[in-house]
Amino acid sequence: MRRQQRTRARNQRLSSFRQRRQQHLLDVKVRSRKAVQYRNRKFLVLFSKIALVIALIAAIYVGARVAVKRFFIDNPDYKLSAIEVQTDGTLQRDQVLSVADLHESENIFRVNLARVQAQLQELPQVDEVEITRKLPSEIDIRIVERKPIGWITSEKQIADPFASDAAFLVDARGVLMKEKKLLPEYLGLPLILGCASESLAAGKTVASPEVKAALELLRLSTRSFMQTRFQIREIDVSKGYCLVVTDKNHSRVTFGFDNLDTQLQRLEQFLIYSDDAHRELATVNLLVQRNIPVTFGKAAVEVINETIKPEESPRVMRAIPVRGAPKPSATPLAAKSRLSSPPTTAPVKRVLPLQPFNKN
Repeated sequence: MRRQQRTRARNQRLSSFRQRRQQHLLDVKVRSRKAVQYRNRKFLVLFSKIALVIALIAAIYVGARVAVKRFFIDNPDYKLSAIEVQTDGTLQRDQVLSVADLHESENIFRVNLARVQAQLQELPQVDEVEITRKLPSEIDIRIVERKPIGWITSEKQIADPFASDAAFLVDARGVLMKEKKLLPEYLGLPLILGCASESLAAGKTVASPEVKAALELLRLSTRSFMQTRFQIREIDVSKGYCLVVTDKNHSRVTFGFDNLDTQLQRLEQFLIYSDDAHRELATVNLLVQRNIPVTFGKAAVEVINETIKPEESPRVMRAIPVRGAPKPSATPLAAKSRLSSPPTTAPVKRVLPLQPFNKN
């Protein structure tokens, strides 16, 4: 019995608080060291994967560049040999190629189509540009030019817009153009005068309200009836508050800036009335809403008849003789004797200014 108690006491684990604490610290250090090794191993694996992917991408990029340069850039089959230019206006092929900086025999893949389109779009007369690359060696350029609807100038009077440097072509959007080659149909375009509120330059878009109203009037006047009956020749915007329009028959119509469609409807009624009455409109003031002032001119038949058969007969001038007053004498005695005795000489005749009389 005593031997069993001695054996149990010998096998029993004896430790103090200090020993247990030291043992715990050792276990923590071992676990933290293993965690650090695990993180290092994981980071190394991840870094290896990333480096491998980057190397693979770089190899693909370099290989692709070499392949593109060998099979496309340096390939003589892709040299630009044909440049097709299509325009619907006055732009010439040489002018387009010069602005676009395009040359034949260069590689078709070296041509930056976006740059070429931006350069051509800067031309004032260009409205739309479409560029197509046709492999292996052709580029097509299609240009839609702006259609001018009139001339515009800051001068109040101009004789020939063709020969004047102060006159510009303008399209429906108000973009100014100065074309090198002028077509014959440009001569018959209406003229907008007196635009002194802003500086005019090619490529600029006009923004003054009077010019915008004039362009809107030109657009609205292209309707079927108005286009044949009321053809605008000049629009004077110099007053600043109205448009003074002169048509092909020299009729002068005053428009306001607002409600141009309504004003044209009123003018249409006056034109129909004048056609039915066989009379020509001279002036119309459409600024007034009621009791519109209207004057009519003489018909062409009346003017021709008055030229052939004038109303007044030709005038004939003649001189009318008038007796003159006696000459004054040197002495009072001589004058008295001259008054008492009859004159011995013929009376002096004086011719007065010519007086007209009717030959009947």
